[in-house]
Amino acid sequence: MEKQLHLNLLASRPPMAGGFQSSSKMKMGPGRKRDFSPLPWSQYFETMEDVEVESENGKDISLIDIIYCSGSHGPVLLLLHGGGHSALSWAVFTAVIYSRINCRVVAMDLRAHGDTRVKNPDDLSADTMAKDIGKVVEALYGENPPPIMIIGHSMGGAIAVHTANANHIPSLLGLCVIDVVEGTAMDALNSMQNFLRSRPKTFKSLESAIEWSVKSGQIRNIESARVSMGGQVKRCEEPTSSPGVSNSIVEGIIEEDEEEEAEEVSNKKRMKEDDQEIKKESVFTWRVELSKTEKYWEGWFRGLSALFLTCPVPKLLLLAGVDRLDKDLTIGQMQGKFQMQVLPQCGHAVHEDAPEKVADALATFMVRHKFTDFKEGYLC
Repeated sequence: MEKQLHLNLLASRPPMAGGFQSSSKMKMGPGRKRDFSPLPWSQYFETMEDVEVESENGKDISLIDIIYCSGSHGPVLLLLHGGGHSALSWAVFTAVIYSRINCRVVAMDLRAHGDTRVKNPDDLSADTMAKDIGKVVEALYGENPPPIMIIGHSMGGAIAVHTANANHIPSLLGLCVIDVVEGTAMDALNSMQNFLRSRPKTFKSLESAIEWSVKSGQIRNIESARVSMGGQVKRCEEPTSSPGVSNSIVEGIIEEDEEEEAEEVSNKKRMKEDDQEIKKESVFTWRVELSKTEKYWEGWFRGLSALFLTCPVPKLLLLAGVDRLDKDLTIGQMQGKFQMQVLPQCGHAVHEDAPEKVADALATFMVRHKFTDFKEGYLC
């Protein structure tokens, strides 16, 4: 139970039985190796752009946000990822939803995540991140933005609610929150640090990180893992001195130190060769040190249910399990204040594990509210 509570804070998940999704895509014949090689963003999005956001005084740039886009007409789906993840977590979903309805997609790296550059990366308060989103929308569309549907997963879902509640997006059509509920999120905070410490600190390669994400159950869809894990990890700047470096590299360095005493001249040459080998291998670590964001966790989630229920736009809540509902949302759902759908057999990263199911739910919701239409030729 304790491990399940972790799901509602960060876009990650402890190991699950079996490790892999049950989809037919994951089934392979005896002796065949799974392919954990990374996939490019360009396979799922049309463009990647830098969006410059000016500081409050207008004298300098406080944020350079990275966005991934598809489409040129229809309402905008503004996608906000979970803690530690990046816009790339929406890649497979984007390809699916874009095939279903007439829309534009904008998936953005939140501050201090992915490839976004920011003057103050340590400020991850809900208020600051919500303001960032409003400023990015303004930078993209000016004073007359198109109709926008904001969709957020986990931490991104919480920030989506704060953004909507603060009216940072004047053209907001609707709100979709994926697998984050105040009650279970708040219950998880006390044990979150232990969970974060249980994750590997480094990986010997991006392929190893992708493999871990799938085998641990963090992402059950191997295709999504292959494109999204590149947004979660980065190359270490100094692989030989990074904590948690793989044993093979550390042991190699120790052996060379011992040999230096006996053969100093020949060992210098060998060390140079091994240094080059280490650089070739690289070591990858997490882009975001989530443990250092603890002081903001309560601000993301405290009062979230009440804020969600009072947002004056049509709302959709997608959950991996009905047990995630807290009291306020249970009452609100019975009163018809929002639409809810449970997507079973998914992990916490619902939009990555089951992008087709999430796209179908969102497309049906948007068409029902006349926000858009199904694409010609699409059979719903």
